Amino acid sequence: MLILVHVPGLGHSAGGARRWLKLGSFMFQPSEIGKVAYVLWLARSLTRKADKLQTFSGGLLPHLLMLGLFAVLLLLEPDFGTTVVIAALTFALLFVAGTRMSWLVGMVLAAVPVALVLVWRSPYRMQRFLTFLDPWADPHGRGYQTVESLLGFGAGGAFGVGLGESHQKLFFLPAAHTDFILSIVGEELGFAGVACVIFLFAMLAWRGVKAAHAAPEAFACYAALGLVLLFSFEALVNAGMALALLPTKGMALPFLSYGMSHVVSTLWAAGILLSISGGPGGFLARAGGGRR
Repeated sequence: MLILVHVPGLGHSAGGARRWLKLGSFMFQPSEIGKVAYVLWLARSLTRKADKLQTFSGGLLPHLLMLGLFAVLLLLEPDFGTTVVIAALTFALLFVAGTRMSWLVGMVLAAVPVALVLVWRSPYRMQRFLTFLDPWADPHGRGYQTVESLLGFGAGGAFGVGLGESHQKLFFLPAAHTDFILSIVGEELGFAGVACVIFLFAMLAWRGVKAAHAAPEAFACYAALGLVLLFSFEALVNAGMALALLPTKGMALPFLSYGMSHVVSTLWAAGILLSISGGPGGFLARAGGGRR
C-alpha cells in the first residue's frame, strides 16, 4: 500500500506530501496501518529469532533490512517524523530483546549522519529547523504556526478560557483539529487540561509496560511494549512540536487528533494492547479473577 500511493490515479497528494490512497470517495493513509503492522511483524520476528539475536546475520541484519525498506517507503512520501519514530521504536525493542549493545550503538552512530544529511539536503526540513530555533524571527511567515500555538497556550493560563471557547481554532491556528490539537486544549482548559492529558498518556505508558511485563509469552510482551512505545513517541513528538520544544512536524496526537486513518489505527493498537492485558496470564485477567 505504501508503494501504491505513488501510482497515478490511486495516490493522493496534499500539503506537499503523497501519503494517501484514494478509492472513489474513500481515502486513507497506508502509513498509519503500516506502523502497527510493522510493530506486530517486529514482535513476531524477535520471538522467532530469540536464539539468533546475538549474531549479526541472523539477529540484527534482518530487522535492519526491514527497517530500511519501511524507512525508504516513508521518506518517499515524504514522512520524516514517522521514520524517526519507527527507528527509535526498533532500537528500543532490539535492546529489550537482548541484541548486543555495541551493535545498537553502531546503529545509532550510523543513523545520525544520515538523518543530518536528510535535513540538510531538504530545504523545507532545514527551514523548519531554523524556524524552531527562532520562530519569532518571522512570526507572520515561517514561524506563524509555532507562534500561534504558543499564543493559544498563553491565552489559556491556569484553567483555560472554557470548553469550546477557543479563538485560535477560528482560522488563526492552522491544523487546529489535527497537529495542534494540544494547543487548543491548552487554550480552552489551560495548564490544568494539558497536565491532565500528559498524565493520562503517562498512565497509558505505565499500564502498557505493565501489560508487557505480565504477558505470558514473548510475542505478546514485544507487541505490547512496541505499541505503547508507538503511542508514547507520537505523543511526545506532537506535544514537543506544539510547545515549540521540537521542530514543526505533521504528527497526530493519539486519541485526540482528527483523522480517520489515524483514529482507526490507534484504536486497533489499543484493542490489541487491551487483548494482551486481558488475555491468559495478563494482569487485567488476574485482577478480575479470569473474567475480564
